[in-house]
Amino acid sequence: MQQQKISVLQFFYVIVGFELGTTIILGLGTEAKQDAWLVIGIGMISSLLLMGVFTQLSSYYPDDTLVSMIPKIIGKYLSYPVIMIYILEFIYNAARVCRNLGELLNSTILDETPTVVLIGSFMVLVIYCLRGGVETFGRMGELVFPIYIMSIVVIWILLLSVEDFNLKNLTPVLGNGIKPILKEVYLGVINFPFGETIISMMFFPFLNNKQINRKVGMSIILIGGILLMVNSIMMISILGPEIYSRNNFPLLSATQMVSIGDFLERFDALIILIMVVGVFFKVGCWTFGAAFAISQLFKLNHIKSVLLALGTIITPLSLVSATSFVQSLEIGREYYIPYVLPLIQIMLPILLLCIAFIRIKFNPGDPSA
Repeated sequence: MQQQKISVLQFFYVIVGFELGTTIILGLGTEAKQDAWLVIGIGMISSLLLMGVFTQLSSYYPDDTLVSMIPKIIGKYLSYPVIMIYILEFIYNAARVCRNLGELLNSTILDETPTVVLIGSFMVLVIYCLRGGVETFGRMGELVFPIYIMSIVVIWILLLSVEDFNLKNLTPVLGNGIKPILKEVYLGVINFPFGETIISMMFFPFLNNKQINRKVGMSIILIGGILLMVNSIMMISILGPEIYSRNNFPLLSATQMVSIGDFLERFDALIILIMVVGVFFKVGCWTFGAAFAISQLFKLNHIKSVLLALGTIITPLSLVSATSFVQSLEIGREYYIPYVLPLIQIMLPILLLCIAFIRIKFNPGDPSA
């Protein structure tokens, strides 16, 4: 597994697809209402610093993933609980995203199919792909990503035909002041989805050109952020800030308003395609990260059996993590994103970078550094 490599372009496709994931459907910065696009822009710029932390750590330890570098930074025994925190985060995030997919499919085209069947079938597809290794996952991303982006662009073009489309819905800018924007940025968007790009540290050692990991990392944040900004502008322009802030699937609702000549309607299937592909990237990255982290922690030679075990864990976990989809969103937005993720995705990486800098600066001959 460690001998496999992926190209920089494949890595870019996979992580940008991961970054968009469910976010392109669910919307961001809803509490800021018409300033949601501004929230995404500020979060994107702020997250460049965070990506700088991730890439600097990887430049200190170019052959190590996030999990394998932690013992070299803080020591063998202190590293165990930290590694377990990241493994549990990866698994929980995969389950949470699967739940979102299952609920969307249940509420649209497959309303009579049990959610467990939908999620279980999807996990079989993900595990089948990941068992081929990181190269297979990278090639799949290279194949699917252009179709994914093309579908999003087609949706945007269709949204321009909606009669209710009005850019005045974006005004007044800063109509509610700066406080809601900063709250959404630093308790929300910077953690989800930008902070989640910490998963890229599980892929950096597999790059065939590690020297440009910082450039590609920054590009991922910028391109993903711009796409999310445009998407937010399109949704608010059609739905208005009030409906946008209350709707669980604003892009789906906006797309349902498309009607060309009273003939071309019901483009829901295209939204489902976007959601399925985005969740494939998201769950694939989280599951690969968890499986490879477990294999490194317990020094396993192969991760195929670990992937099978994770597949059987993630499916039921996605169902028991919340009693309903509304509760799942509430847990995520009210507790998990603003309080748990900052510790795992911001504070811990910054602390690890500071310790790594001190070790390398003052103990250059230390083999663990």
